Amino acid sequence: MNSQDDQPEEIDEALARLADAHGVATSYEDWSRTCVPVAPSAVIAALAAVGVDATTPETVTAALAEVEEAPWRRLLPPSVVVRGPAEVVVHAVEEPTLEVVLEDGGTVHVDDHARAGERRGDRSAWTVQLPALPLGWHTLHAASGGETDQAVLVVAPDRIELPPDLDRAWGWMVQLYSLRSRDSWGVGDYGDLRTVLDRTAADGGGAVLLNPLHAETPVTPLNPSPYSPSSRRFRSPLYLRIEHVAEYTAAAPEVREQVDALRPPTNPDRVERDPAWEAKLAALQLLWPAHRAGELAAFRAEHGQGLDDFALFCALAERHGVPWQQWPADLQRPDGPGVETSRAELADRVAFWSWLQLLVDEQLVGLGAGLVVGVIHDLAVGVDAGGADAWALQDAMALGTTVGAPPDSFNQQGQDWGLPPWRPDRLRELGYAPYRDVVRGVLRHAGGLRIDHVMGLFRLWWVPAGASAAEGTYVSYDADAMLGVLALEATRAGALVVGEDLGTVEDRVRRDLAATGVLGSAVLWFERDEQTGAFLPPDRWRPLALGTVTTHDLPTAAGLLAEEQVRVRADLGQLGHSLEEEQKRVRAERAALVEMLTDTGLLDLYDGDAALAMHGVLAAAPTRLVLAAFGDAVGDLRQPNLPGTVDQYPNWRLPVADGSGRPMLLEELLEAPGVRRLTGLLAEGVGGVRYRDRDLPPDATARQE
Repeated sequence: MNSQDDQPEEIDEALARLADAHGVATSYEDWSRTCVPVAPSAVIAALAAVGVDATTPETVTAALAEVEEAPWRRLLPPSVVVRGPAEVVVHAVEEPTLEVVLEDGGTVHVDDHARAGERRGDRSAWTVQLPALPLGWHTLHAASGGETDQAVLVVAPDRIELPPDLDRAWGWMVQLYSLRSRDSWGVGDYGDLRTVLDRTAADGGGAVLLNPLHAETPVTPLNPSPYSPSSRRFRSPLYLRIEHVAEYTAAAPEVREQVDALRPPTNPDRVERDPAWEAKLAALQLLWPAHRAGELAAFRAEHGQGLDDFALFCALAERHGVPWQQWPADLQRPDGPGVETSRAELADRVAFWSWLQLLVDEQLVGLGAGLVVGVIHDLAVGVDAGGADAWALQDAMALGTTVGAPPDSFNQQGQDWGLPPWRPDRLRELGYAPYRDVVRGVLRHAGGLRIDHVMGLFRLWWVPAGASAAEGTYVSYDADAMLGVLALEATRAGALVVGEDLGTVEDRVRRDLAATGVLGSAVLWFERDEQTGAFLPPDRWRPLALGTVTTHDLPTAAGLLAEEQVRVRADLGQLGHSLEEEQKRVRAERAALVEMLTDTGLLDLYDGDAALAMHGVLAAAPTRLVLAAFGDAVGDLRQPNLPGTVDQYPNWRLPVADGSGRPMLLEELLEAPGVRRLTGLLAEGVGGVRYRDRDLPPDATARQE
């Protein structure tokens, strides 16, 4: 493949038309608003990933013919997602009749008279207006001249409404593993989460945002990144509080004594997942013989085949290791010839792994019930190619491809996150059920959902196997359908949605997200004037957003002021230029930030404490949600994740520490003067100023749209 720095070959008209038909970009606008052409090899690779051969002029011609003819071979498209009044096109020989079977079993006859349009051969494109229908997952049936067909019909709300009691709210964004208490087994857990939520409610807060709690493959060594999970449909048992498991409470004293003896020592400087998981797994296996069989059976029946396949994957991973691509050939698909035999042989382990999901569910139910928003769960952009979802849902994924980002000013070689993307064509054919199940799983027991890299609902940067991150291209999704499914599931869960819309974002993305009621992400470091680059004062921030000072991928407030990110990246050889140049750049940006804090009077208001003044920006801005990090409250210099590194930096393994680097247990952290001071700032500044009573700047409405 050509390097992105080389002049790519030109893409001929036929290949360009074929690419456009399948949503594959032949050029894109980069971070600097420059149009960048895509190499033909990247386009051909992306088409191959969705099952289209474009390697020769002859195959391109044949593929174009297939694109044109395919819709005419069946009456209905495989899926239809609608919000509000909508029409459906039926390709039929004669006027069709339509009927909707509702998800509750009721039926609605479509009475609208079909209107014939374009004709091809003996078929016409008949347009039919659908009647008003209840929200839900329905089935659309069509009949014409003895031919019948059906499609998944998703009826979604126009927008996701915010909680009726939400005016403005503040809270905490939490890396749960880092919040270790005296009672947790070396890793912050669901019991610690309950403690944080209870204290947040007592302090007048309204929300807690968590790192993704997606399930990892339960075979050591565990992947420490919560953003490269095994499954996004199910949750991690690593965070279980063993002493809160019902079977532990009911166990005989000698069994509890055996379990208690398994508790591992805590490493004060690092969050060590492997010893914590091995100890918890041993404890859970001691408790398993006394599991509640009736409750487990009901839970398995409720969650069906998806849970059973996930649990089987865990059992197979115990036996054969990871990734699943190295398993015996007859087990490499969920419908493989050896799978049912293994399912029977491993029935007890399948039940065990299902039971662990029941325990997780029990420890999450009701959490955050006293908060106006509650727990906001995070949805990672993808899954590990060797994990459970990639195995069970492989027909909906482009497994020979990974997603990432094109080159930009910070990552000049681009980024490859190593995660396989959804195939947009297969999502349509499967009625968006795989995507629905992921969203539904994360929304279970949630007051909100944060979507990492929300631009992925519109398009993703696909990197072909064996290529560099710069040698990819964008592939588009049906954003109306993706947003419709999201709106339906969030509405049914009674949850708000936040989209992480940072970086290079197309104008239509923020417009469509706002129209759907999805909050954006307003991060202090990125809230700049588009023309001058100056930091925006708080009254120019967009209201329909979640406001924060930083994120898990950026320096902490104290780290930014101390240039910690410069020092660490220089020590690791991560700078793209000289140390002096980087220091000059960072100091200029820091000076610009301080200038804004000074001009707005916030630096004086907080007695020259720049970190507090940064949070004062959040309190003064009109954003509906405001979240802070505990590390910022106590002066922690270290960011949770340093992009561009794996083992060179302890990503996702750092407990919260004070400014000297001393790790703090949760009990001390919640009472720390810095936490109490920041809590007071947020409670007074956010809770004391009502959104609806504020005088918004003239462009506030435009900015939130």
